[in-house]
Amino acid sequence: MYISEHIRYAGVNDLKIDLFEGQYAVPHGMSYHSYVLRDGQSVVFDTVDAAFSEEWLTNVADALDGASPDYLVVQHMEPDHSGSLAAFLSQYPQTVVVANAKTFTMMANFFPSLALEGRKHVVANGDTLSVGTHVLHFIFAPMVHWPEVMVTYEETEKVLFSADAFGKFGAAGTDEPWVEEARRYYIGIVGKYGMQVQALLRAVAQFDIRMICPLHGEVLSGDLSEYLRLYQTWSSYQPETDGTIIAYTSVYGHTRQAVAYLETRLRESGCPCVVYDLARCDMSRAVADAFRYSSLVLATTTYNADIFPPMRQFIEHLTARNYQKRKVGLIENGSWAPTAAKVMREMLSGAKDLVWIEPTVRILSSLKDDDLHSIQELAQALA
Repeated sequence: MYISEHIRYAGVNDLKIDLFEGQYAVPHGMSYHSYVLRDGQSVVFDTVDAAFSEEWLTNVADALDGASPDYLVVQHMEPDHSGSLAAFLSQYPQTVVVANAKTFTMMANFFPSLALEGRKHVVANGDTLSVGTHVLHFIFAPMVHWPEVMVTYEETEKVLFSADAFGKFGAAGTDEPWVEEARRYYIGIVGKYGMQVQALLRAVAQFDIRMICPLHGEVLSGDLSEYLRLYQTWSSYQPETDGTIIAYTSVYGHTRQAVAYLETRLRESGCPCVVYDLARCDMSRAVADAFRYSSLVLATTTYNADIFPPMRQFIEHLTARNYQKRKVGLIENGSWAPTAAKVMREMLSGAKDLVWIEPTVRILSSLKDDDLHSIQELAQALA
């Protein structure tokens, strides 16, 4: 991967991983990025997962092309980015580690036997470091998505080394649109911290950014306005697309029939919609689309005086990520004491700026003509 004459790529691809962070399916693998800046002094940005230390150290040596690394900038201590730290410092014992105070505290927890006396350069928010013709600016980005995170702007080539911000699922070089996997990555991993992402966007707005080098996904260059617009939309919890996501569970098929009828009515009215069977789908994709679309319909059965477990899990994923500013409709089913709508509404009671769409559809066991009429009314209210 070519970055520039002075900035070399040194990252790795993980093509064997099936679940990132133990929960996100990554059928196209995952990338762990690292970069080398060569100038009067050489700088390595971040390490990689410990499973790839040997491959990464070879890549770093190739990028250095005989030079010795003067600095290792540690922007994020999550193990997929710091796992090779000890191996690197063993191979390059004279390298100075550049990080903030909180990062060094975490470093001692992850690597208690690591001796860094005389090899620490502690930076504060807004500090700079000149390494020749290139000047690094360090900007703190707490909770994007760990508390120690910082990003680095290089002013000569106008590159933002963005840590986990602007990352995506998938190995580097994967032939797929950026936005789908970047949205799923953002909502799943960073989504709770919209306010902190907004603060980062404001902090880096002072810089003329021509390229973004994240720790996962693709290096972004050219016209960056669409990437920045999407991050502004996602972090402010605004809908990205007008349309409806229908998320449902169904035990014996009756709730699924109701959802199919609603989907047909919405499509007939020209309303874009997507449908997820929560018991069978990739939950992270359903959650990402709930944040993408302007309206959400939840349809489920009453189960043990509560709601069907995949629906509970789905709503908990939404509320954990500060779901807000959407229209929400409900469909419940029950045979003797339906409580699903009440439970779902209570679970979302803390969500900000929701507009509840009426009518709430109540099905008693199976679909009847009155139910179809109520679903038609719900479709009209959503369209």
